[in-house]
Amino acid sequence: MSAFVLVSGPFTDGRIWCAVVGRLRRTGAGAHPVTLDMRPEADLETHVEDVVRLIDSLDVPQVVLVGHDYAIHPVLGAADRRPERVARIVYLDAGLPQPGDPALALVPDPAVHELLGAGDDPRPVPPPGPGDWRRWGSTEGLAAHQLEFLSAVAVAQPPRTLTQPLRLTGAAAGVPVSAILCTAGGTTIEGIQELVRVGPPQLRELADPRVGFFELATGHWPMLSRPQELTDILARAAADEGRRLTAPEGEPAFLRPFLLDVPERPRVRTGRVDLHLPEAGDTPRPAVLFVHGGPLSPDLVPTPRDWPFYLGYARLVADAGAVGAVVDHRLHGLAACPRAADDVAEAVELLRADPRVDPERIALWFFSGAGLLVADWLTDPPEWLRCIALTYPVLAPLPGWDAVSPRFRPADVLGAGGGKLPPLLLTRAGLETPQIAATIEPFLDAAKEREAPVEIIDVPHGAHGFEMHEPTDESRAAVTRAVRTVLSRLWS
Repeated sequence: MSAFVLVSGPFTDGRIWCAVVGRLRRTGAGAHPVTLDMRPEADLETHVEDVVRLIDSLDVPQVVLVGHDYAIHPVLGAADRRPERVARIVYLDAGLPQPGDPALALVPDPAVHELLGAGDDPRPVPPPGPGDWRRWGSTEGLAAHQLEFLSAVAVAQPPRTLTQPLRLTGAAAGVPVSAILCTAGGTTIEGIQELVRVGPPQLRELADPRVGFFELATGHWPMLSRPQELTDILARAAADEGRRLTAPEGEPAFLRPFLLDVPERPRVRTGRVDLHLPEAGDTPRPAVLFVHGGPLSPDLVPTPRDWPFYLGYARLVADAGAVGAVVDHRLHGLAACPRAADDVAEAVELLRADPRVDPERIALWFFSGAGLLVADWLTDPPEWLRCIALTYPVLAPLPGWDAVSPRFRPADVLGAGGGKLPPLLLTRAGLETPQIAATIEPFLDAAKEREAPVEIIDVPHGAHGFEMHEPTDESRAAVTRAVRTVLSRLWS
């Protein structure tokens, strides 16, 4: 039978595993919860040593290491130091940290980033109260007494456990992996499969046959909300069960050629912004700023402004006589919306200040997860903003996206400042994911209530990111119509 080493997420200790420990032991398995050193001076290396020490104390050939949330960092560190003792690593609703990443990079609560970014001697992060745990993950399935229990056992998280980079040598690279996704947080196996298909090349590692996936229909603390189901899945993971993902063939989808043939135009790069210029002329031209989707990894190469996808859109605009611009904003996580919004605002100012651009004729075009960033431009739109385009946008935080600031809820702020709203163009994918599709109707209802002009282009057979799929007459026509519609608003 397997021996499980169970390591809990931030603030908590081995007591939250009680229901799972009992069930595992009744099956004959070993179950060993870890209580990490939570003294203020502890750091990530301290927690790695805590896990290593427990592994060394067990009289078993190998263990299954289970890391929940933050704990995947010390689990990976321990596996790197004792790879021969680790039969499997289980990511329990945890991120995918890379060598050199601090745990803070995966922390959803923006207040924690502010706290730990202030000064050279950060203080411990206070534990959440019963009503604050949702800022760290979905609390679906937890009763009030369980939230109170979490807060009762919680202690402050030592700051350097979150800020110290994860050090890995690669010694555990061959250890099999299982991932348990708690779907109430918005992450599903199908969603991960789509990321593997269209995302950066490093995500293809998730399609390794040594990686198995499971789903649990509950929130972020399944050891409390679904202990029996979690116990069963842990046993299946140890038996090397789980769904395998399919690796895409050829290059990543975002590097495929644009679905339309577009002539290359001169490109000028200034900071985070690329300008694609029309034929030379004496008159300043209208401009369209394209805002790519996200969140995306900060290590992604090439960045979106060099993808054929956005190059194609910008060149289409330039070929029609306007300036096509693309901004490489830094939406690298859900807590990064304010920073990404600042990048977009800075790009707009740069664009309007360029002598080749008519500063009174600007359109903004948002894609996918960047749809949240449109909120800043809907509250009290400036007169020079002639059109806002939205292509398969996320228009409200998805389930589990509690780290997104209330500032970025487009339907809530639509026209709140009293200014006249510019024409809105919405391109909808007929095969959109249910979670994203559910954000569209409330936005349209709010637009109708505020008498905002909205034109809709439907792509019935198009999925999210349809421009990166196999081109069809329908998808080509949708892109052509959308570009023409935006330009007509600029030239009118």
